[in-house]
Amino acid sequence: MKVAIGTDHRGAETARTVAQQLRLDGHAVNVVGEASGVASDYPDSAWLVTREIVTGGADRGVLICGTGIGMAIAANKVEGIRAALALDELSAQLSRSHNDANVLCLSADLLGHTLVRRIIEVWMKTGFDGGRHARRLAKITRIERREDPRT
Repeated sequence: MKVAIGTDHRGAETARTVAQQLRLDGHAVNVVGEASGVASDYPDSAWLVTREIVTGGADRGVLICGTGIGMAIAANKVEGIRAALALDELSAQLSRSHNDANVLCLSADLLGHTLVRRIIEVWMKTGFDGGRHARRLAKITRIERREDPRT
């Protein structure tokens, strides 16, 4: 699977760890934007990663900032992106199985490297359950189009 990774300065070290883990697991990884630790703004990285996904350059994305919250907000502004903040393995699993999240947002400040590794492993291996969840994703798509999701 092709994975794009983006970070701001607070998540640079975690991004390097995630990239290494994904490569060892056999995934093609593209770290986009500034990942050296130099001060950078999280919306820039969110934009670069989401563009990779919507243009077909990546299948999934991982975004890392201090809390993960800013990345999730910015990424979810892009049509077709379903970014989820995961702070544990269960939220990572549910973001994929129920929400078909194509972007995982992580906190560099609140999560240790061991937990990040477990979250990544769960998130990458979990598929989308479909069924009633597909109906809900269709409603999200209607909202993206500025349509009433109840119709």
